[in-house]
Amino acid sequence: MRKISIYDNLRTGRLIFLVISLIAVIIVMLISNNLVKALAQQERERMNIWAQATERLAQADADADFEFLLSIIEQNNSIPVMVADADFNILEYRNFRLPDGNPGDPIGFDNLSDRGRNYLLKRLKAPGGDTPLSEMARKNPHFIEVKIYEDSYQYIYYEDSILLKRLSWYPYIQLGVMLVLVIIIYFAVIYTKRAEQNRVWVGLSKETAHQLGTPISSLMAWSEYLAATGVEPEITSEIDKDVKRLSVIADRFSKIGSVPELNLEYLNDVLVTSLDYMKNRISGKVKITMDLDPDDHGVHLSRPLFEWVMENLAKNAVDAMDGKGDIRITTGSDAKTAWIEVSDTGKGIARKNFKTVFNPGYTTKKRGWGLGLTLVKRIIEEYHGGRIYVKSSEIGHGTTFRIELPLCS
Repeated sequence: MRKISIYDNLRTGRLIFLVISLIAVIIVMLISNNLVKALAQQERERMNIWAQATERLAQADADADFEFLLSIIEQNNSIPVMVADADFNILEYRNFRLPDGNPGDPIGFDNLSDRGRNYLLKRLKAPGGDTPLSEMARKNPHFIEVKIYEDSYQYIYYEDSILLKRLSWYPYIQLGVMLVLVIIIYFAVIYTKRAEQNRVWVGLSKETAHQLGTPISSLMAWSEYLAATGVEPEITSEIDKDVKRLSVIADRFSKIGSVPELNLEYLNDVLVTSLDYMKNRISGKVKITMDLDPDDHGVHLSRPLFEWVMENLAKNAVDAMDGKGDIRITTGSDAKTAWIEVSDTGKGIARKNFKTVFNPGYTTKKRGWGLGLTLVKRIIEEYHGGRIYVKSSEIGHGTTFRIELPLCS
């Protein structure tokens, strides 16, 4: 069973952040939509009052308050409105932005240009084409039927005001802005977390290298002492190899966090050197086979770090096979890259975890921090400008990791 890692906690935090952001966006959208609907309803009510004033003015007798009724009609200076008879003759209009540039005080319909008249007629007929205005008034809320006198009607057609049209777009603009802000904040948080993790790893690595320095110096002195006391040379030779190996490991840790020096190296030579050490220190039941391209490829490498990569991949393969199986190293190249494939006959990796295995904290072992493949990915991609990924894997049959490195030009 995989242990819960720091990465799992971080992923949970991301999910919570996205859920909260989504809820906030939905709330703001609902509030904005309700505001637009309320304004639209208010405009409809205003137009009903305007229609009633028009109707009363047409039917008024001598005692009617003409000034009051006219003031109601004149107060509409924002909602586009037309008054027409049943035969589509436009009697009055106001607040329309005409195409021939006459947004000021309306002039008589007959005094408009052909372009202006056609524009207003098109607006009037657009909702129903040639449908009678009496029928449109029953079906379309933007038409209001006004009774002038017995069997004589006029029809008021109105549109949403410019302000309402602009406000109707506001929720979507607001949604877009909020989404952009959420994305920016999300990636800022992720970047901050990664930067913090990087600082922790760099500090841990350098502290590890520092702590290893004292015991390594002590072991060197003890190795010389054992050789002077007559201990068999083969024993002291193996001790020296391991002490030197510890020195190499300490050097690798000290390089984490700083830009390594890349030198021209040849893959076959680096692979043979790094894996020879492993062959003598892993189970005899594990067979390492190297199928190296005869055309050795020159690439820019930090040799100590790249050897660390190969050792990590070999150790992971051994762990995946429970100390028994085959590891195959294959190399090749194409026009611009050299590639190395490390295959094992281990437990395999589920396809859904092909990318997850490189996340910090991911491990299937009872012990360990799950940083091996994370450091491998960082060394290959950030320090060497290459790429590492799971090329293929099958549960119960094994896994193939592929490394791609740019060839020297």
